Amino acid sequence: MPLTADVKAELTTVRDPRPTARVAELTALLRFSGGLHSIANRVAVEAELDSELLARRVARDLMELYGVRPELVHVQGSGGRTGGHYAVRVIEAGETLARQTGLLDQRRRPVRGLPNKLTTGSRADLAAVWRGAFLAAGSLSEPGRSASLEIACPSPEAAMALVGAAHRIGVPAKAREVRGVPRVVVRDGEAIRATLAEMGARRTAAEWDQLRQRREVRAGVNRLVNFDDANLRRSAQAAVAACARVERALEILGDDVPDHLREAGDLRLAHRDASLDELGHHADPPLTKDAVAGRIRRLLAMADKKAEAEGIPGTESAVPVGAED
Repeated sequence: MPLTADVKAELTTVRDPRPTARVAELTALLRFSGGLHSIANRVAVEAELDSELLARRVARDLMELYGVRPELVHVQGSGGRTGGHYAVRVIEAGETLARQTGLLDQRRRPVRGLPNKLTTGSRADLAAVWRGAFLAAGSLSEPGRSASLEIACPSPEAAMALVGAAHRIGVPAKAREVRGVPRVVVRDGEAIRATLAEMGARRTAAEWDQLRQRREVRAGVNRLVNFDDANLRRSAQAAVAACARVERALEILGDDVPDHLREAGDLRLAHRDASLDELGHHADPPLTKDAVAGRIRRLLAMADKKAEAEGIPGTESAVPVGAED
């Protein structure tokens, strides 16, 4: 992915001089790029990285921060990798390094998430955690409806730790499992831009945002070109009718509305021009368009049944004249 390469190239040049931030970035990078291994019955710390420049920087940071001399190995591509990658290994003092970075606890047990001191640190430290994790296992897709910034995680605990760090700096990240791999995902366009800037990729953040805005403008123009006035009028009338019926249903049912049906009704009223698929994306957790449609149908049916029993006008009575079709 060209965008992913751009972000990683920019983040590789970011050098926060604060020792705690350097430790946070390096520890997260080690955790998300390989972590701990057993080599010849000894604990080894290893990071597998796509960039030689990043690998050399990690090796230098290990020497400067912990006084260890890692081994730097060029490994030919295998499995799902295209091309080669680079392994930074610390074998001789691996266990000591693992304890110092918090990858091993005091009982020599691997830490499945992230050391607590990292995820509760300063804003700069939390941004450094995200920077290290993205450098190790991050990806950024093109702007659009399926745009996302993702980080593949070595364990569900690591994913939850990264989500917690994100929330502390105002990033609305969520943990997901995709094809058996835990991932942390940021999907909203503005949130993606803010996350890139927070990590330190400000130039790429600005370029990504400009590309997003251009695509949104083009999409708006294409919608106007592709749909004639009659279709637009019908869509608008359908939206007016649907919202009017939902408003009447909520009025009829009052406090008797089940929470999940009220949520669907509130979504319809809050995003009046949105499609059912778009409404599903606004839900938390997200819903399919069929689930949203089913909940709205049940809401209207429940309200109409109550209206009939009480002899009062049902939901259809709220539809304005001219919006029935």
